[in-house]
Amino acid sequence: MTDYDVLRVFCGPDGAYGNELGVVREGSGVPGRAERQEIAAKLGYSETVFVDDPERGVIDIYTPTSRLPFAGYPCVGAGWLLDVPEVVTPAGPVGVRDDGEFTWIEAPADWAPPRTLRRYATVAEVDALDVPPPGEWVYAWAWQDEAAGRIRARGFPGRGDGIDEDEATGAAAMLLTAELGRALNITQGRGSQLLTAPQPHGYVEVGGRVRLVRF
Repeated sequence: MTDYDVLRVFCGPDGAYGNELGVVREGSGVPGRAERQEIAAKLGYSETVFVDDPERGVIDIYTPTSRLPFAGYPCVGAGWLLDVPEVVTPAGPVGVRDDGEFTWIEAPADWAPPRTLRRYATVAEVDALDVPPPGEWVYAWAWQDEAAGRIRARGFPGRGDGIDEDEATGAAAMLLTAELGRALNITQGRGSQLLTAPQPHGYVEVGGRVRLVRF
């Protein structure tokens, strides 16, 4: 198996939780898309990143079943790991900054893959949801404290690829931020934390804590 690192992206305040991300630092050793897709499927993470140029931050992103032109948490994780001012995805360059605790990316919200944003009346309703059958990608959410911009969310990819629930989803958080037009503090999954803020010209900034758990 190709060498790879594992990060947890969008960790909670105590460093726990976060969505696991596979990172193949020597992407040049896996040049073919079919081989990359096979590795991503074997690893089984929500997303796996192949680093094609570490100095320029060029990356390639795969789910277990498909290649993505852009995704939020892989860009946050790769930006943190490579320590670069931007990562370059097939969709285009994504700005990266680090404030010491959180790593942030900034990208157009319309780069995010389509998600069904489904609002619920209470946090308890979101917490009680069962995993839906394969179908649409659902981002279920409810206000935890509307005045403070705090949201409870869960993500259900609906792909039927073994990822029944996504622990933390930067792209969906970007779409919700663009729809609501305000900064958000999102608790997703078991306890992951995502911070977001709308920016000019349709861009959204999303940030979180990153931890290296395997190298």
